[in-house]
Amino acid sequence: MIRRDRTLQLVLYLAAAVVGVVLGGCQEELPHVEAPLPVRVVVVAPANSAETRSYVGVVRPRYETDLGFRVGGKITERLVNVGDEVKAGQAIARLDVTDYKLALEQQDAELRAALSSRQQAIAAEERFRKLLQQTWVAPAAYEQRKAAADEARERVERASRAVATARNQVAYAELKADQAGIVSQMLIEAGQVVTAGQSVTRIARLEEKEVVVAVPEQRLEELRASTARIELWANGQASYAARLREVAPEADRATRTFQARFAIVAADEHVSLGMTATVRLSQTATSATIKLPASALFNDGRGSAVWVVDGSSGTVKRVAVDVAAYGQDEVKIRGGLSGGERVVAIGTHLIDEARLVRIVEERLQSATAALAR
Repeated sequence: MIRRDRTLQLVLYLAAAVVGVVLGGCQEELPHVEAPLPVRVVVVAPANSAETRSYVGVVRPRYETDLGFRVGGKITERLVNVGDEVKAGQAIARLDVTDYKLALEQQDAELRAALSSRQQAIAAEERFRKLLQQTWVAPAAYEQRKAAADEARERVERASRAVATARNQVAYAELKADQAGIVSQMLIEAGQVVTAGQSVTRIARLEEKEVVVAVPEQRLEELRASTARIELWANGQASYAARLREVAPEADRATRTFQARFAIVAADEHVSLGMTATVRLSQTATSATIKLPASALFNDGRGSAVWVVDGSSGTVKRVAVDVAAYGQDEVKIRGGLSGGERVVAIGTHLIDEARLVRIVEERLQSATAALAR
């Protein structure tokens, strides 16, 4: 009896196993569905409008002159301070003129003595000329008197020039501004002894003002082909036309940038030296181009391409592009895109055309937005 029950249990177990296998084989296998891949996209626009770039600089005068005394001496007066406006011919500083006046008096005495000697020599020459005509003296005696008179005349000429030089020395003891402007530096104080030619002050002329900026070497070509405007930080409402006047021929040794100077056209009284200003450069592209982040470009062996996203269906399509130029963190596309497409910006290596995507961030990648930084 017990053996029969065990046999029955074994049969039931085998039947249940067979039914499970049959039912498992008949069950339909469900496919594995992957979630859409989140992506960041940029909406591109053609760069056939004006491209802009900005640089920060400082307002400086075009002309700055270092002035110094033409003679040396001790400074007795300093007549201006930094920031003062001066006119042409206005006195800036004076030297002690005691020694120069003594030298002038000495040369005046030499001139008077020379004039007296010349008068005597001329009178003697005239007497010997008359005596020679009457044959009372030899021609050699007359020649000696004539030579003495000529020497006296030359002595007077030398003395006159020495007096003029000494008078100039006295005048040079007063330093005057050669042009109207503003005192930007003052390097001396009363009581200081200076040498001839030593810089004592710097005068900035105000008739022409310009903005000095530092430009990286990769931007020099577009710098010369751009139209410039200047905005002052102190007055953001004012804008001034500008023109590129000068680019340094050599890069700065520390910053490795080139100094560029933009002349301000029709600068008014609101433009003061030392102000901070922004130089905005506009350049019109010659052909339609598109700026994209460098991370949006990939090459799968078939050439350069980007992934274009269909926002409604979440599908992506590979689009071949023609690269015009490579930048540090962006590329310029001149063919393959017409503008308005949504291009995957990051993670292009994770995408294939069979994978759905989901846009999590979208921003405009226009030419102006790409360059104005």
